[in-house]
Amino acid sequence: MSLPKPAVDMPASKDGKLQTAVLAGGCFWGVQGVYQHVKGVKNVLSGYSGGEANTAEYETVSSGRTGHAESVQIEFDPKQISYGQILQIYFSVVHDPTQLNRQENDVGTQYRSNIFYLNADQERVAQDYIAQLDAAKVFRHKIVTRVDPLKKFYTAEDYHQDYLTLHPNQPYIAAMDIPKVENLKRVFPGVWQDKPMTVAMASMH
Repeated sequence: MSLPKPAVDMPASKDGKLQTAVLAGGCFWGVQGVYQHVKGVKNVLSGYSGGEANTAEYETVSSGRTGHAESVQIEFDPKQISYGQILQIYFSVVHDPTQLNRQENDVGTQYRSNIFYLNADQERVAQDYIAQLDAAKVFRHKIVTRVDPLKKFYTAEDYHQDYLTLHPNQPYIAAMDIPKVENLKRVFPGVWQDKPMTVAMASMH
């Protein structure tokens, strides 16, 4: 479903610098795969946020005891897409923000819904948007998304990068994540781009 646009958004940037968003919403394969198809997004990395450097490793994070969430770091051109639009996609097609410490069958704090803000503007936009969506009762249950300051983003292992684009027929991806990508195309045709901006492509620029 397409949710209302954020009433409060970041001001349009004129300096031409890329901005960064860090979001967690379940398994990072699908979150990365969705944003790679968004116009204005220049790079998306899968990784870990919320814990310490010495536990930012897949097997350890999977214990659910590190404080880390599987996250993605999104670099985007604010002249093409705003931080608010990034969040609109996040709440509309990326995940269910009313599920606490899980997404469907993936259970644990590492799969939590979490926005990691980089500055006060991002914090304000995120908090206001959650309040706006809750007030509009667009979900049957209350949003449980956490809004926390970003301490550090740790890039995940190479084999997790571009996972959806490389393995579209893998059973988990086909069942859980390809529908999200198709939903993006259907719900947000204005920001859809056919060719995904993969990590491999981004590194060539």
